[in-house]
Amino acid sequence: MVKEIERAGLPVVHICTVVPISLTVGANRIVPAIAIPYPLGNPSLDAAEEKQVRRGIVEKALEALTTEVEGQTVFEG
Repeated sequence: MVKEIERAGLPVVHICTVVPISLTVGANRIVPAIAIPYPLGNPSLDAAEEKQVRRGIVEKALEALTTEVEGQTVFEG
């Protein structure tokens, strides 16, 4: 689905827990997430720390969204 949306002219960021799968399906902007059961958080952290982790992932995704890419690019934290 990511490729089809981009083909229509809209940039897309794929936040994922398994980067090799995103690479296989052809996503162009990839932001790694935390873990499969909690992609955008970590329930073992206190609320303030978890908010910081989530904010970091979202900020990285926004950075990726506004970055021109030539092909697949993984935006590491």
